[in-house]
Amino acid sequence: MEKHVILAIDDEAHILELLKYNLEKEGYQVLRADTGEEGLALLKSRQADLVLLDYMLPGIDGMEVLRRIRRDPELALVPVIMLTAKGEETDKVLGLEMGADDYVSKPFGVRELSARVKALLRRSGPKEKERQAGKILRAGGLVIDCDAREVTRDGEPVELSRKEFDLLALTVRHRNRVFTREQLLEQIWGYEYSGETRTVDVHVRSLRKKLEADPEHPRYLRTVRGVGYKFV
Repeated sequence: MEKHVILAIDDEAHILELLKYNLEKEGYQVLRADTGEEGLALLKSRQADLVLLDYMLPGIDGMEVLRRIRRDPELALVPVIMLTAKGEETDKVLGLEMGADDYVSKPFGVRELSARVKALLRRSGPKEKERQAGKILRAGGLVIDCDAREVTRDGEPVELSRKEFDLLALTVRHRNRVFTREQLLEQIWGYEYSGETRTVDVHVRSLRKKLEADPEHPRYLRTVRGVGYKFV
């Protein structure tokens, strides 16, 4: 069985060594880069299955690296986990809004990171793509093509990140069902994660900005106070 390739981009040598040592024990092949430029070059020459990307990098920073990945048609669907310093809430939110699939705060636990990596690889694997293929979902003025991963609203294309698309497709497929934040984390991010559920709220807010005429009074993705969200 071919090994998954993970690209770690971080300017701290001990972090790169920690990632390489522990992820290779899990059976992955790990590529390392200590600058954004080097990481992008590696990613283009040998496309990885997943990227671990530090926010603070010399030269072009992690956010710019993420922006370039998401703008490149050949790289746009590669899962990206951002590595951020603890307490940098603004950076986490911005990264998620720009298309990061997940984030892990430094210092991180190896077990937690490994669980996030496994979950993302599973959710982006061929079985999941096959499950999503060939389906058209319609709701009001929205048309969601799960095969092409494209969304239109009243005939106009709507650009969504990977996780925004997954969140929309899941809730539309099960419209009027109330999902808790924890259920959405497990369904879309692929892991059970108690405590911090900010990831879900960030993606819901971003979706509303892109889909709703009035994000403050959403027509589609509504909040069920004290529980979670549902698509109406």
